[in-house]
Amino acid sequence: MPKILRIKKFPLGKDFLALTLGEFILAREPLNRYAVNHELIHVAQQRELLYIPFFIWYGIEWLVLCIKYRDRLKAYYNIRFEKEAYRHQNDLSYLKNRRHYHYQ
Repeated sequence: MPKILRIKKFPLGKDFLALTLGEFILAREPLNRYAVNHELIHVAQQRELLYIPFFIWYGIEWLVLCIKYRDRLKAYYNIRFEKEAYRHQNDLSYLKNRRHYHYQ
């Protein structure tokens, strides 16, 4: 189980609640079980892509979508990893049945 760390000065601002970096979840406030599940989906994604490739893919996709939508928040919500996490965050059994490399 990844370690959840509360941090007061959150690097991403007020638009975001948490950030998953490998085996650590950084949160600006306590997370409910659905937010934890969302972050655990990101942990699974990062593990299967061996961490560094995940962040490279995530960053490139975000940049491309920023250009496409001309809106950083809209770009964020359209990243395939975020789509999967948001789509399944309320299904607390999702990670037990999740197909590998099935983003979205």
